[in-house]
Amino acid sequence: MTWLLLIPLILTGYYICLMRRYLRFWQQIPIWEIPVSFQPTTKVTVIIPARNEAENIVACLNSVCQQNFPTKLYEVLLVDDHSTDQTGEIAAALNYSHLKIITLADYVDRNKIQSFKKIGIATAIEQATGTLIVTTDADCTVHPDWLNYLVSFYEAQHHKFIAAPVNFYEEKNTLEKFQSLDFQGMMGITGAGIEGDFMRMCNGANLAYEKAAYKAVDGFAGIDQLASGDDMLLMQKIIRQFPGSVGYLKNPVACTFTYAQPDLKSFVSQRLRWASKSAAYPEWQVTFMLAMTFFFCWSILISFLLIPFFGKIMFGVFIVQFLVKSFMDYQLLSTMTRFFDRNNLLKTFWISQVLHILYVAGIGLLANLKKEYSWKGRVVR
Repeated sequence: MTWLLLIPLILTGYYICLMRRYLRFWQQIPIWEIPVSFQPTTKVTVIIPARNEAENIVACLNSVCQQNFPTKLYEVLLVDDHSTDQTGEIAAALNYSHLKIITLADYVDRNKIQSFKKIGIATAIEQATGTLIVTTDADCTVHPDWLNYLVSFYEAQHHKFIAAPVNFYEEKNTLEKFQSLDFQGMMGITGAGIEGDFMRMCNGANLAYEKAAYKAVDGFAGIDQLASGDDMLLMQKIIRQFPGSVGYLKNPVACTFTYAQPDLKSFVSQRLRWASKSAAYPEWQVTFMLAMTFFFCWSILISFLLIPFFGKIMFGVFIVQFLVKSFMDYQLLSTMTRFFDRNNLLKTFWISQVLHILYVAGIGLLANLKKEYSWKGRVVR
C-alpha cells in the first residue's frame, strides 16, 4: 500500500517541477522582431517534401512562393515522393520561376528504401544552392513575412539550426480542437527546452539549418534507418557537433499552419509515426522526460482503476493527481493560447485533459508494441 501512494506522489511532484520549468524558460525567450533596417543577404533553399497532397499543394506553394522576400535570394524545391495523385502536375502548372519540382522516383528505388522523407530532403539538399536550408510540409501555409523572420533571426544570431512554431487551424470537431490545444503546449515545451538547453525538440514543418552544418554531420547518416526523425534526430546530431548552436524563433507571425488529423485512425497513425523515433533519441534527457510524463499519465489511470479496491484513499490519490495535472497544464496552455491568440481553444480544456491522459498513455504503449504503421497509403516501420 505504501508503494501505491509513494509512486504517484513522486511522479506528481516531478510533473509539477517539469511544468514549472517549461513555463519559466518559455517566458524567458525574447520575442523576435524583424529589425527595421533588415536587408537580407543569405541565399535560402526552401524544401517541401510532398506525397499525395493534391488538395493542399496550391495553397502551400502560393504562400511559400509569394513571400515578401527577394526572389533572387530564394528557391523552392518541391520533392514529389511517389505521389499517386496529381500533386506534381498541379505544382508544375503554377509555373513559378523559382520553383523546381524533384521527382523522387527518378533518384531512388522505392523497393530498397525505408525513410522516404529523409532521402527526399537529402536529394533536394544535394541540388540546393542556398546557404540556409528551410523545410516545411506540403499541407502547410505560411505568412508572407515567414522567410524574413527566419533569415533576420539567422543573420543576427548565427545559429546553425533554428526551430520555429507550428500550429493547427480551422478545427472542425472536438478531436481536432484537442490536437490544436495539445500542439500549443508542445510549442511551449519546444521553445522552453531549447532556451533552457535541457530538452531539444522541433518540428520539420518549420525548420532552418545551415547547409554546411548538415554536411558537417554527414546529413541523415546513422538515423536513416527510421522513417521519421528528419527533424529532431538531425537537430540533435547538429547540436552534438556544434554545442549552443540551436535557437528558437519566438514570434506568432513566424508560425506555419497546418490541419489537425480529422479522425481517430489518422491521428493514431500520425502520433505513432512521431513516437517511432523516440527510442533513437541520443539525448537521454528527452527520453527521460517523455518517459516520466508517460508514467505519470499511467499512474493517474491506475489510480482511477484501483478505486473499487482501495476506496477513498485511492479516490483521493486520483483526484489530487488529476487536479494537479490540470492546474499545471492550464498555466502553460493559457500562456501559449494568449501568445498565439487562440484563447478559444481553452473551451475544450477539460475534455482535452481526459483525452491527453489517454493519448499519452495509449500512444506511448502502442509505440513500443507496434513497430509498423500506415501513413499516406504506405506501410512503414
